[in-house]
Amino acid sequence: MVREDLRNIAIIAHVDHGKTTLVDQMLKQAGTFRANQVVEERVMDSGDLERERGITILAKNTSIHYNGVKINVVDTPGHADFSGEVERVLKMVSGVLILVDAAEGPMPQTRFVTRKALEMGLKLIIVVNKIDRPDARVKEVEDEVLELLMDLDASDDQLDSPFVYCSGREGTASLDADTPGTDLKPLFDTILSHFPPIELDETGPFRLLVSSIDYNDYVGRIGIGRIERGVAVQNADVTVCNYNHPEVNDRGKLVSLYEIEGLERVPCEKAMAGDIVCFSGLENINIGDTVCASTCVDPVPFVKISDPTVEMIFSVNDSPFAGKEGKFVTTRHLRDRLYRELLRDVSLRVEDTDSADAFRVSGRGEMHLSILIETMRREGYEFQVSAPKVLYKEIDGKRCEPVERLIVDVPDDCTGPVFQSMGVRKGELIHMSAMGSRMRLEFLVPARGLFGYKSEFLTDTKGEGVMSSVFFEYQPFKGEIERRTSGSLVAFETGEAVTYGLFNAQGRGTLFIGPGTPVYEGMVIGVSPKEGDINVNVCKQKHLTNTRSSSSDEALRLITPKKMSLEECLEFIADDELLEITPQNVRLRKRILDGELRAKARAKAKLQ
Repeated sequence: MVREDLRNIAIIAHVDHGKTTLVDQMLKQAGTFRANQVVEERVMDSGDLERERGITILAKNTSIHYNGVKINVVDTPGHADFSGEVERVLKMVSGVLILVDAAEGPMPQTRFVTRKALEMGLKLIIVVNKIDRPDARVKEVEDEVLELLMDLDASDDQLDSPFVYCSGREGTASLDADTPGTDLKPLFDTILSHFPPIELDETGPFRLLVSSIDYNDYVGRIGIGRIERGVAVQNADVTVCNYNHPEVNDRGKLVSLYEIEGLERVPCEKAMAGDIVCFSGLENINIGDTVCASTCVDPVPFVKISDPTVEMIFSVNDSPFAGKEGKFVTTRHLRDRLYRELLRDVSLRVEDTDSADAFRVSGRGEMHLSILIETMRREGYEFQVSAPKVLYKEIDGKRCEPVERLIVDVPDDCTGPVFQSMGVRKGELIHMSAMGSRMRLEFLVPARGLFGYKSEFLTDTKGEGVMSSVFFEYQPFKGEIERRTSGSLVAFETGEAVTYGLFNAQGRGTLFIGPGTPVYEGMVIGVSPKEGDINVNVCKQKHLTNTRSSSSDEALRLITPKKMSLEECLEFIADDELLEITPQNVRLRKRILDGELRAKARAKAKLQ
């Protein structure tokens, strides 16, 4: 059977190249919304964190109807740390729109996801977006895309992929770069003509691969996937199996069945082969499982998700302020939440450690883990995390580490500091090209060399630099890299920070706190420009005598403290420090809070 009335496509691109904005316009022009309906920008980015940060974190499904054809569209994340989301949803589609910014061209994430699409033999349409940018360089970007496809060993058919020139914000598309379009009709027509109708077996026994998991408090887990064969019928008896885990063999029923129409899930009684559907009723369903008719158990091979490269230790909060702000503070709460995250995030790993109160959590990068931390924090969890560390591998008897492909766009006069920083961080220049008044530099740099580099990079480039990286491969260990050259200002005693104490401490470095902030002994309250930690007493009050008065404190001028975000704290944290996470605060602290014990441990480490 050939489904002429259906196309399943995904939109993949680097972060900020305009995928979600283009999907907004596709939904509007396909008539998904009423003419007078008020629609938010980036309607597919439904999560609070996605809206605040302007990035897509979770892959999401929608559908549009054009000329009697239903087009199922999957909007995917653009940040490299969430590429696990992209890898698994490609199993649901038969064609891919590769979106490229008309000014920036192909970036690291573009290369990564394009390689995955080519390996799976998917058909491509190249969409050059933001052609209305004043610095657009359409012809050069076309050549760069073709070079990328050749570099990734694309087939002749994939090299002949059509180009469509779009402005996602304006909602226009054209097949000629020099002739601006008026609507997205050329894009829709290209999708229908270039992506062939899906050939499917509608008469065979039912089979569906689960590519995504959602959760609802009322019905439990909701599986999402494309029907590979046969027909899905509500209340049908099914068997759950897994290609990589033969021991999985559960029976159940498809209690409810939904099709995706626009942004809504619409209940249906049956769905045909090729449709992307949501279903509930199978309690232990996981990503990668196959749901089959009980008469024919036949699992679908599932793409191997790339391994994590960074790990952190999540543990129960044991600071003096523990339990004061969080709703979920015990080991059981922390364990249940971390293992529940595994159901949705296929690129995450969680392992128990020797300590009952600590768990080893591995992910694709600092951003991947920081999003998990921020999500848990907003849900009311209180815990602490260690400094991020890379995961090493033993390959052919050699210790190897993950290496990232780093691309930076910087002004001409800022290349010197970047080269200097990359030299210290064991970076190797592999390509350099001019882009008008800016330079594009490509490096291969150890993943641990990028910890804490972003803030330094923005300082070096006067805030004008753009950097992005993606995992390249494991290479032999590059040698020691100094993580941090600055020390910490550490609170000397427990109490409340006062103006007099802060005034005396601010001469030692940059403070993170202001007057009235509760502190405890061992809490990191600032950064020192020198190596080594400095203990400071920010709770120290001015003693009153007959020649002094407390009102004279008003003359003390404090420098505005530096407010550290979660990402900045993860960049700053040293190996002997922990980050305390609560719903209301993020605090840096020393592992050993007592100053004397900390000094003894440091002396012992030097002797060893």
